[in-house]
Amino acid sequence: MPWTERRGNSIRVRWDTYRTNPKTGRKIFDEKSRSDWTEDEAYEYGLDRESEARNGKYVARSDGRILFKEWASLWLKAQDLDPTSIQHYRKLLRARLLPQWGETHVNEISTLAYQAWMQQMKRTYSENYVKSMRILFSMLMDDAVSHRPPLIQVSPVPKENARRGRYVRPKREKKVEVPTEDLHQLAENARAVWGFTGYVFQMTKAYTGMRLGEMFGLRREYMGGNWPDSEEDEELREYALDRYCGKDPMPVMRVQWQHKYVKDPDQPEEKGVPTLAPPKYGSVRSLVIPPFLASLHEQLLASHTSEWAFPGMDGGPLLTTDFNTYYWKPVRDGADERTGRYARPKLPAVESFRRKRIHLIRHAHGPHLEEDGVPDIAIEERLGHVIQGVRGVYRTVTPKMEQKVVDVLQARFEAAERAK
Repeated sequence: MPWTERRGNSIRVRWDTYRTNPKTGRKIFDEKSRSDWTEDEAYEYGLDRESEARNGKYVARSDGRILFKEWASLWLKAQDLDPTSIQHYRKLLRARLLPQWGETHVNEISTLAYQAWMQQMKRTYSENYVKSMRILFSMLMDDAVSHRPPLIQVSPVPKENARRGRYVRPKREKKVEVPTEDLHQLAENARAVWGFTGYVFQMTKAYTGMRLGEMFGLRREYMGGNWPDSEEDEELREYALDRYCGKDPMPVMRVQWQHKYVKDPDQPEEKGVPTLAPPKYGSVRSLVIPPFLASLHEQLLASHTSEWAFPGMDGGPLLTTDFNTYYWKPVRDGADERTGRYARPKLPAVESFRRKRIHLIRHAHGPHLEEDGVPDIAIEERLGHVIQGVRGVYRTVTPKMEQKVVDVLQARFEAAERAK
């Protein structure tokens, strides 16, 4: 039970924290003094604290006396995340969070101080960057609350209230309608830049919507008629052979990997090691493709012996090249004619992609399929998106839907070729 005592003009209350000192084995007590308390108020305060302690909710003043930089370091080590995510969090911490809060004790970070910092950030940095900072800081503070024993009673980060304050319409990247003819022009430019491999690379990106890392990581055993015979998983191989090579065959390829740099979290300054990793969000999937693309894939694999479906100009993996500068930029923005050893014709700019990311080709794939009547569930599955809610539980992609994808993509290709 708590007990009170008068000390000068104040009343002090002490209570049992239901903890023991690991070195001495003695009970640990906590206390608080106030000059405006009556003895009954002080006693009630002590009772409340002991109740919190018995229920594992009590936060002693000493619990949160850990510097933010020490808490952030401990928190990072406890996370079971992809090394890329850990590296991203380290960058955010080093850039803004540690300079601002590193030398502050976790239990001294107030809501007002946080809000003032947020306003300063919003005046200086982009909306997405500020959002990333807020999410990481909020996770750190929420986990300080749920830590056992708790470091703080409540997070200083207020929960977002969409109904409070002025309404600001979310900014969205301006979408540009992409004609199929523009995708074909990109492919022709790529042919001039890095040969037949470049042409097939761009056509594959346009007609599958694959992510760039997935394109980098595509290996020959997963395309060109090699899959599903090459599949090591016996159950998946039998299923795929029956679905895609049976009575109504459809050309198919497999998205099994992405090729990316994986960094060692303990060596954040290092570039990382090129690694074949599962696709983003684990979106391993089979993609039906139109007959023209299946034929291109067979021709491509017959033209080289590389393990990679799309080797770089030097024969190595595309991941280790400066892809944006030497492969994508001249394809999208055009380039002057070159003579001599590296001769090539003048390349026209593709206006719908001028100075834009190659990822926008993926953005165009969904609308093209939707325009031609492909069910949305088939589009989302094809792009490797996770279908949320009841729709994801009860709906599935049927062979008829996949045949629809094959038909509309083949028709688009033929219409674009006739328009040349």
